[in-house]
Amino acid sequence: MAEIKTIGVLTSGGDAPGMNPAIRAVVRSALYYGFRVMGIKKGYEGLLKGDIEEMSLRSVGDIIHRGGTMLQTARSKEFNTEEGVKKAMAMANVFGIDALVVIGGDGSYRGARDLANMGLKIIGLPGTIDNDISCSEYTIGFDTALNTVQDAIDKIRDTAYSHERCSVLEVMGRHAGYIAINVGISGGAEAVLLPEEELNINRDIIKPIIEGRNRGKKHYLVIIAEGVGGALEIAQQIEEQTGIKSRATILGHIQRGGSPTAYDRVMASKMGHYAVELLKDGKYNRIVAVTNGKLADYEVNEALDMKKSIDPKMLEISKILAL
Repeated sequence: MAEIKTIGVLTSGGDAPGMNPAIRAVVRSALYYGFRVMGIKKGYEGLLKGDIEEMSLRSVGDIIHRGGTMLQTARSKEFNTEEGVKKAMAMANVFGIDALVVIGGDGSYRGARDLANMGLKIIGLPGTIDNDISCSEYTIGFDTALNTVQDAIDKIRDTAYSHERCSVLEVMGRHAGYIAINVGISGGAEAVLLPEEELNINRDIIKPIIEGRNRGKKHYLVIIAEGVGGALEIAQQIEEQTGIKSRATILGHIQRGGSPTAYDRVMASKMGHYAVELLKDGKYNRIVAVTNGKLADYEVNEALDMKKSIDPKMLEISKILAL
């Protein structure tokens, strides 16, 4: 503890439900152990500009149930330059920040690593609804996003049944299909399209829908990850080839919002506390993760070098249950 007196905390990249519980856990755990805490507004952009204020126990009161991030978030082009990193490091020194907890994704971790290379002690927490951080089985916000999408699916299914329609639903996941495959299974989709798989529209969509109609189905659901895209075009093609009325829905940023689920609140709180305990124990330049269902931590370079892919069993289950 002698080396670290002040801990900074920021959220970076896309917001995710559960970031506020994570901030709360970092602040209150740090104060409990005798650290001073500085809240950095708007991610690395705020660090560059000195948009920083000291935080107290009361600073994080009444936020655990709120979506988004009280510290706000932003993307910074300047920080992506060598001069920008040097400027951010200088600002950290101005405010006496000895260690920094970064809540975000891989891009945020790369920024944190740049600061670590200049001597700032860093800890990363996985915060993204896409669940696409390679070193961790689970990321803060993923469970809430799944529940938000599932609620939308249940509502869309009601109207699809009433009109004997096919609903094509586009969910978030530019490079990873974790939301799509999970809600595809939980929502009983006829087809799930992922950026990790090559698309064959006749094999992957048209054939399952026609087979379903031949079995007497009256409504259909197709889930598309945004990395695949083209929900409007695919809906039009389904209607043209099958004669089934089809409608596309793009959920967009509604998936980022909303009060975090109990699971996200608990996981975010555990991760935030774990981050502070690492710093208390003299461990830094680590990324907090979930491995085999338990909290773990990895050296930042090791974490960034890891690879993650969709479980083939999930794909198999999705296709079998769609029969």
